[in-house]
Amino acid sequence: MARKTYTGPLIDVSFDGDVCRHAAECVRGMPTVFDTTARPWIDPARADSESTAQTLREVIGRCPSGALRVVEHQDR
Repeated sequence: MARKTYTGPLIDVSFDGDVCRHAAECVRGMPTVFDTTARPWIDPARADSESTAQTLREVIGRCPSGALRVVEHQDR
């Protein structure tokens, strides 16, 4: 699986399913963004304030495999 990027209003999230080890830190940390029952299952549009975007950065930072990455917008 190739790395896929999900676009949000403040930051984007990229995900590589081949790297994921299913620790579920993301799902537990921010279930409004990482919802395995939804398609797409990653919705960074739910992090639409600087506060929630910062929380999203922190949750992604806890991903033990590196499958999740923050992609900062260039205009920041």
